[in-house]
Amino acid sequence: MSSNKNALIRYETLDRCLKNRYRKYTLEDLIDACSEALFEFEGKESYVSRRTVQLDLQNMRSEKFGYEAPIEVYDRKYYRYSDPDYSIHNISVNDSDLKAMNNAIQILKQFKDFSMFKEMNGVIQKLEDSIHATHQKSIIHLDKNEQLRGLEHIDILYESIAGKKVLRIFYKSFTAREANTYTVHPQLLKEYNNRWFLICLYKGKIYNLALDRMEDIQADEHIAYIDCHLDGDDYFKDVIGVTVSETLKPKKVVFFVDASNAPYVKTKPLHSSQEIISETEEGALFKICVQVNYELERMLLGFGDCLVVHKPRKLRLKLQEKFIAGSRNYEKLEIENEL
Repeated sequence: MSSNKNALIRYETLDRCLKNRYRKYTLEDLIDACSEALFEFEGKESYVSRRTVQLDLQNMRSEKFGYEAPIEVYDRKYYRYSDPDYSIHNISVNDSDLKAMNNAIQILKQFKDFSMFKEMNGVIQKLEDSIHATHQKSIIHLDKNEQLRGLEHIDILYESIAGKKVLRIFYKSFTAREANTYTVHPQLLKEYNNRWFLICLYKGKIYNLALDRMEDIQADEHIAYIDCHLDGDDYFKDVIGVTVSETLKPKKVVFFVDASNAPYVKTKPLHSSQEIISETEEGALFKICVQVNYELERMLLGFGDCLVVHKPRKLRLKLQEKFIAGSRNYEKLEIENEL
């Protein structure tokens, strides 16, 4: 059992003893009660030291965990709460505390699919029920697609990265008729644009595989794991999205954004390298230094007619072709509607 769980059991036991007005508890009695409680949970002998219980009582008295328990020693040897109505479960909180707790719960719920948070699901639910009983509504809402496929794979992928295990992934791309098998060395999990990707080593090269295209995952115990020691911040520093090329060098991408949209780009930079080159009444000229990949193209196209790429020329022409093709599609649709 983890030390955190041990501590929680001890605090619960001490709280139960200290609020009991029908029995007198010495320090030795409290030690025995904690030892018995741990034995019930663990199923084996577990002796709690005198120093441990003394530290627990000190922590409960202090502000460390927000208890500030009114523990007193009377008749020079017995312990109890000076306030007979006190319990560590009756800690008073104000409206500001409740709002903060509610918003924290909403954030924690976004990670419920991760194995490391599974043990907290019950705790989060209890907290949420308690907060709802006070009629406090959340003032933070995080975007999450509950219908997103592939989240069920997060557990095994996370555990395999942490445990350095090789995986056989049955993967079906959008263009494939049947799933292919990839024997990979998982390195990182990456979220981008509300989708999850596995960054892995496959046949000596780094690939990214979308979780929503994985059909099955099996551990391969016969192959030695290769750790690439990837650091996420360093690996993705020159890109937007998840597509990283081992051969492409970052390029200066210069683009103009009209005056009505420039403030959005200023306050939410497209990339950490973003700089303002110049600014006029018509708009602002920006520069970023990144690899030119699919995700960059999609992001720039998303600005529509309010953004124009100046450099590099190849990227500008490519986006221009896409806008022309899109315009033709609308013209074609208009003709079809008229007919």
